[in-house]
Amino acid sequence: MIKFKFFLAVIFVLVGFISSAQNKYERESRISKSEFPIRVLETLTPYIEDAKKIKFYREVDSVKQSFETKFKKGRLRYSVEFNTKGELEDVEFLIGENDIPNESWSKIEDYLNTNFQKVRVKKIQQQYPVGNSDYSVILKEAFQNLILDYINFELVFSAKNSKGFQTYEALFNSTGTLVKLRQSFSPKYDHLLY
Repeated sequence: MIKFKFFLAVIFVLVGFISSAQNKYERESRISKSEFPIRVLETLTPYIEDAKKIKFYREVDSVKQSFETKFKKGRLRYSVEFNTKGELEDVEFLIGENDIPNESWSKIEDYLNTNFQKVRVKKIQQQYPVGNSDYSVILKEAFQNLILDYINFELVFSAKNSKGFQTYEALFNSTGTLVKLRQSFSPKYDHLLY
């Protein structure tokens, strides 16, 4: 009987872990420049010399902890995220629907309209994930705003369900195919929207 109870407890923990991985509980807190990892600052310095409104954040979500800096460079609002080891994770900047290639945007819209009711897009970012590439290459390509095969489009949107509106975060690849979808449960979303 004890083995059965233990087995049952393990099953409940695993099911809870798997289901929470599909949701995003995010908390972002602003930190001072001195609290930001030195290694990250050294990496970023050449890229943010002429940037404005530079802000530093520590982000904790249901999966990981990271450090992020947000700034305005030229006409774009960037977000550069690093893991706790100081390794680049991705570079993102805010864009509009018209900045996404027509075929990709049509595919994204078809997905949203087929799977959700009353979709309201809150934010779109063009994302340059690191993957297996060298971080200096990713940073260079992101700051040149190049549309490349490996980029992603990250959408934050709300959609109507039986209880009202639910916020989601969706990641689409450069052709508009869904890569990842999860519900977003941020206590305050306005802090992410500059």
